[in-house]
Amino acid sequence: MLDPSPSVVRTDVLELAGSAASWPAIVAGAVASAALTFVVLSFGAGLGLSVVSPWGGAGVSATTFKIGTGLFLIVIAMLSSSIGGYLAGRLRTKWDGIHSDEVYFRDTAHGFLAWALATVVGLGLLAGPASGILGNAVSGVSRAAPGAASQSGPIAGYVDALFRSDNPQQQEQGRGDDARDELTRMLSAGKGLDLDSADSTYVAKIVASRTGLTQADAQTRVTTVLNQAKTDLDNARKAAAQLAFWLTASLVIGAFCASLAATEGGAIRDGTWRK
Repeated sequence: MLDPSPSVVRTDVLELAGSAASWPAIVAGAVASAALTFVVLSFGAGLGLSVVSPWGGAGVSATTFKIGTGLFLIVIAMLSSSIGGYLAGRLRTKWDGIHSDEVYFRDTAHGFLAWALATVVGLGLLAGPASGILGNAVSGVSRAAPGAASQSGPIAGYVDALFRSDNPQQQEQGRGDDARDELTRMLSAGKGLDLDSADSTYVAKIVASRTGLTQADAQTRVTTVLNQAKTDLDNARKAAAQLAFWLTASLVIGAFCASLAATEGGAIRDGTWRK
């Protein structure tokens, strides 16, 4: 019987010795990536507060802020994912007797796993700081959202605009009125801000009786306030959609950067990296 060559026996033993994944290196890369993300995110919070101003005409515009936020997300993903993936590739164990293509695949997988673990960890640990930076971009979603039936909720602001009066006595009389609660419920449930002609006329009558406006002026106010509410809701929807696209792009770019950096780190670890 012929004995197998020593090289074949050695390769088989190495393949069966354990998993091809170096989990300590993957975890180390993921932790480094998540920590760096937190640091850069904290810096971005201060940077964002410095460019946004409550004064009209000051600070950056809403469009510039949204674009800047998206680009900042991509920069965070590229920087943190690249470092995390590089560490995952550089710190993994050396595989002897493995074809170069297999080594390249494993390094790519190590970088991807480090990115995936950092992303999962970040969802739990970094959700608070991330929402502090990104939440303002979509905070207007609830302004006109149906279902906020509380008198102190977002819909109440539009009801206040409907009941605003130049007569202080009438203004005070309208507060705590049952009609205010009725309008809040009407705009919060069912058809929401899309009132039919009958409901719109009914609301205008209530507004006219509480503010002293004529029926025609009250109807104009109702139309103006509801249109403004719809515009705010549409703008918030668009901002949320744009943010989702930017976030998706940053995640995809982060996965790519982590995988590529891991292959470079692994090649340096094996001494096969070429400049």
